[in-house]
Amino acid sequence: MQEVKRIIEQVAPSDANVLITGENGTGKGVVARLLHQLSGRSQQPVISVNMGGIPETLFESEMFGHVKGAFTDARADRTGRFELADGGTLFLDEIANLTGSQQAKILRVLETGEFERVGSSKTKQVDVRILSATNADPLAEINAGRFREDLYFRLNTIQVHLPPLRERLDDIPELARYFLGELTARYRKKGVDLSPEALQALRRYPWPGNIRELRHVMERAVLLARSSTIQPTDLGLQPTANRGNVLEEMDLEAMEAHLIKKALDRHNGNAVTAAKALGLSRSAFYRRLQKYQIPTAN
Repeated sequence: MQEVKRIIEQVAPSDANVLITGENGTGKGVVARLLHQLSGRSQQPVISVNMGGIPETLFESEMFGHVKGAFTDARADRTGRFELADGGTLFLDEIANLTGSQQAKILRVLETGEFERVGSSKTKQVDVRILSATNADPLAEINAGRFREDLYFRLNTIQVHLPPLRERLDDIPELARYFLGELTARYRKKGVDLSPEALQALRRYPWPGNIRELRHVMERAVLLARSSTIQPTDLGLQPTANRGNVLEEMDLEAMEAHLIKKALDRHNGNAVTAAKALGLSRSAFYRRLQKYQIPTAN
C-alpha cells in the first residue's frame, strides 16, 4: 500500500480527475474522501453519487437539476449534483454502471463544464473536480462496447488501483488496530486490545468482503468480546467454502506471495523453515521475499 499512499499524497493537491478501481469493499470511497480532504478544494463541498442507484428516468434531474413545471412532479426548482459540487469535488461511485446515453450526458459536462437543468434553456457553468470509482475492469468494459473510451480518458487522468485485502496481509494488523481505536472510542470501551492469536486469525482469513468486512468483524468483536483482550473466538470468522475460488482469482505473482506469507505464518516468521516447507532454496526464497517486500523474523 505504500505505492498507493505515495500516489494519493502526490495527486491529491492537484485538480486532476482520478479513477479509483478495486473490488467491492477495498476502500474506494475512503480514498475519494481523502483525495478531497488533501486537495485545494477541501473547504468546498464533496458530493457523492452512486451511479448505479439512479433510475434512467430521473438521471438528468438528479445530476443536472430541473425547473418548476419541467414535468408532472416538478413542483419546485431542484439543484442537481453537478451544481451542488460547484467549486468542490463530485465523486461518481460505480461509474461503469452508466448506460450509453448517461455516459454521453456526463461526457458533455466534463468536456465543457456546461449543462442545462431539465426544462430550462439557460446554460449553467460549473467548476468541478471529478473522482470516480468502479469495481469493474474499465478496459474490459470498453472492449465489450459497454463504456465509452472518450469518457474513460476524461475520468482517468490518474488511476489509483486498490488491491484486495487478501493481497495485503501485512496491512491487516494496522487496519485492525485502526478500526479497534475508532470503534472502542465510539462504543466507549477502554483498554480493548487484540491477542496475538486473534491477529494471526485475521491474517489467515481470505477476506472476500475486503476492508469493509474487516471493519464489520472488528465492530462485532468490540461489542461481543468476553474480556478486554479480543480472542479468535470473539471475531466470529466463518470457514469459507470459496477459499479455493479466491486463489483461482489471483495471478501467479499474487498467489506466490500469498503462499509465502502463509508459510511464514505457519513457521512463526522463520524464513529457513518456511523455505524448506515450500521446497525452495534459501537464496531463491530470499529473492522472493525481497521481490514481494515480505518481512520475516530472521
